[in-house]
Amino acid sequence: MASTDKQEPSTEEQTFTKMAAADVDAIGAHCEMPFCHQLDFLPFRCESCKGKFCLDHRTESAHSCSHAGEWARRQRQAQLSSSSSSSSTPKPSILTHEQQCSSPSCKTLINTPLTQGVHCPNCNRSYCLKHRMREDHNCANLVPLGARPGGVSQREKGLAALEKLRAWGAAKQKSLGASMPKVSAPSSLSSSAKSGASPAAQFRALTELKKTAKGDGKVPADRRVYLHVEASADTTTAKHPSGDFFYDKAWSVGRVLDVAAKALQVQNMNNRIEGEEERLRVFHVEAGRLLEFGEKMGDVCQNGNTIVLLRGVGPPVPDLIQP
Repeated sequence: MASTDKQEPSTEEQTFTKMAAADVDAIGAHCEMPFCHQLDFLPFRCESCKGKFCLDHRTESAHSCSHAGEWARRQRQAQLSSSSSSSSTPKPSILTHEQQCSSPSCKTLINTPLTQGVHCPNCNRSYCLKHRMREDHNCANLVPLGARPGGVSQREKGLAALEKLRAWGAAKQKSLGASMPKVSAPSSLSSSAKSGASPAAQFRALTELKKTAKGDGKVPADRRVYLHVEASADTTTAKHPSGDFFYDKAWSVGRVLDVAAKALQVQNMNNRIEGEEERLRVFHVEAGRLLEFGEKMGDVCQNGNTIVLLRGVGPPVPDLIQP
């Protein structure tokens, strides 16, 4: 008798694998929302409560997260800690790093983790890689730092420069129709009443000076001191190295020097040199002396006075001017 039972296909002919229900559940995860429990093969994990949810309940607001905002707070704390650790070693700037290329036209900071400085043994200065060669920083015309001065002493140079200034001031006062004020003491100041001009002429000149003077508009009018500012021909590149300016009486002479040098296009290298050969100084014509950098303008100058920017005249030496 023929058999009616169907033969089971051999294992070799099967093209799929049977899976149990438990194996299907093991692939993904059920949404942990109480009323959802949807099986999701790619569930979303909440970083705040560490739960697993489906696409519809993946956000903290959708599943009413019990630790809402905890992940954002952890991220914020990590950012603050990383920023505080990086701020302990700030990037070098002109305010935090003193070493700068000795070339007058270069502002590159040297001896930093990114830029190595090169010391020139001939002029005893340090330069960036761009100006390291002798031809690039005009080494042949520079006096080596720390070299012993030869020929004329610094005192004699100061005497000659100040005598020249006295003659220059006298000629300028004469050209304006006023005589040079007589200095009774090196630190004394001459008032406008000592000049030969009449009070009316002095008032007109001061009024005109206030009209033409330039300066920082933030300085209150009652704290301004109006001055004539000039620079010698060897210290400036402007066609007319003079001008009328006003400054704050509370400013120091050093600050006024920086502002005046910028306005008159005078090359100021006081913050990168050590010697007096290239250092700028402020000469007060009416007082006949060089001003200290730390003196206040309101204490040493009056409205209508004249100051001159000089280079290489040495430190202030009031006793060099004879009464």
